[in-house]
Amino acid sequence: FGQGALLDYPEAVRWYRKAAEQGNAAAQYGLGVCYQRGDGVAKDEVEAVKWYRKAAEQGDADAQHYLAACYFNGQGLPKSYAEALKWYRKAAEQGNADAQYNVGAIYLLAKGVPQDTKEALNWYRKAAEQDYAPAQFDISVCYANGTGVAKDMAQAINWCRKAAEGGAPYAQYNLGTYYSSGSGVPKDYTEALKWYLKAAAQGNAR
Repeated sequence: FGQGALLDYPEAVRWYRKAAEQGNAAAQYGLGVCYQRGDGVAKDEVEAVKWYRKAAEQGDADAQHYLAACYFNGQGLPKSYAEALKWYRKAAEQGNADAQYNVGAIYLLAKGVPQDTKEALNWYRKAAEQDYAPAQFDISVCYANGTGVAKDMAQAINWCRKAAEGGAPYAQYNLGTYYSSGSGVPKDYTEALKWYLKAAAQGNAR
């Protein structure tokens, strides 16, 4: 799309479709997104899945991730955690941080698989190493609660700080709580207020 130009979704869809029908995976993925969101076309989750699948089968990691999410949520096809995990893993193995996080979440929450906190943490770490804040926060929670690892407040705060600095409001709130209560860090109301305000600015006021 031209810089500064208003998005012309119907025109975008026309070009996406032309390229998608010629087998272009990125266009197939883009067309799927348009159908899922109803951008430039009538919203149609079944059609979205069709195009995600075409792109995913060509190895497009974003399409694999979106197809997995459709299976996980039962959008456009019957819900299947097994299929969701299969496609999330394919995207995760290509380095897609969203997918790595979701593979971890499936193992942590035991969605269609036995709970495996060590496997969950393994995938969370992969996403966290790409500065993916939700994964950094969940690692922090695992250390704070001793889930899959020995309880370690220093590590909990370390990962919470990474997520907070990455802009995650729930991490900012938790970090504020650590400072206000003196949990794992010296009690510091000024530092606590700083992080509470950052969280509140993003709508996470409690």
